[in-house]
Amino acid sequence: MRREIEVVIPNFNHRFSGVTAAAAAVVPHQAKDFGFAQISRPLGAALGIDVPSIGWGELLRLTARPLPDGRWRIFHARRNVEMLVGLLLRRAFRRKLLLVFTSVAQRRHSAWTRFLYSRMDALVSTSPRSASFLSRPVAAIVPHGVDTDAYRPSGDRGREWAGCGAPGRRGVGIFGRVRPQKGVEEFVDALCEVLPRHPDVTAVLTGEVTPEHRAFEARLKGKIRGRGLEGRFLWLGKVPAGEVRAWLRRVSLAVAVPRNEGFGLTALEAMSSGTPVVATRTGAFDLLVRDGVDGILIPCAPSGEVVEALRDACERLLSSPGTLERMGAAARRRACESFSIQREAEGLNAVYRGLFGGRVAAG
Repeated sequence: MRREIEVVIPNFNHRFSGVTAAAAAVVPHQAKDFGFAQISRPLGAALGIDVPSIGWGELLRLTARPLPDGRWRIFHARRNVEMLVGLLLRRAFRRKLLLVFTSVAQRRHSAWTRFLYSRMDALVSTSPRSASFLSRPVAAIVPHGVDTDAYRPSGDRGREWAGCGAPGRRGVGIFGRVRPQKGVEEFVDALCEVLPRHPDVTAVLTGEVTPEHRAFEARLKGKIRGRGLEGRFLWLGKVPAGEVRAWLRRVSLAVAVPRNEGFGLTALEAMSSGTPVVATRTGAFDLLVRDGVDGILIPCAPSGEVVEALRDACERLLSSPGTLERMGAAARRRACESFSIQREAEGLNAVYRGLFGGRVAAG
């Protein structure tokens, strides 16, 4: 017998973005306490998780009336278009819905976004910095979490690296789409300086290259050829999630140096994998990474300064295997104790309980 649907999760984006990944990770854990359904088509793609999918007809039918105990169902948006649809459902179609929005962005919001979130029943933020950009209080700050069972350390990192067929004996990796905003050029420039001094190290890059960034990728590969380092950079392109997890535990050091970031889940996934991180001070990295304990934080500065700081951090860590090992163990403990996916699910479900126990709607 299917559980009564209490929470609807929209996903109105066809591309598997970080927002999509975060929702897909946490909802199955939330669903242990509440009945969930997802709705996506034709505006987006299914989350790819074991949660029932419903169509628009069923959504309208379900939300025409409250739950049997009188509660209104929750519609949890993570994008502007999802907030807009939630408002239309409640205002134009008179559906019995409570509206929640999770804000990740760390910038001043547009007037349109402020209009939309001002009409939500509850706001959630993923970090204190993100919350500071909102013009009204949040119900809770709930950082993203990581599945610490899926993202786990290697029993023998050296053996796992040797078995993957990559050159060298250890690796430094950057994970995410290949585009300027993600700091990929800074990574390439820094590693072009570091690799000649560490002949056993290979630079690993995973991530999709969309058509508009193919010229950017080609330019970076030209830089590498100019330094005679083609064999020292491994470009994997877009790889399945399981392979990303394997590479996160194979490499000795992960790099996350975006120019701006909403949260930065990849750094947390690396930490859970027992891999220390060098990260810029953007997104939630200074919340996740304890500088000098789980990795190294560098300024989110002009490109040349980032390259210099990243080069120095990589040089320091790659020259001290013992430091890498200690930081990796600390990072794993940090992820398990403070940023597990279970903690995120509990935090979000506490927001839902507060709404269910409060007034019906904001109006």
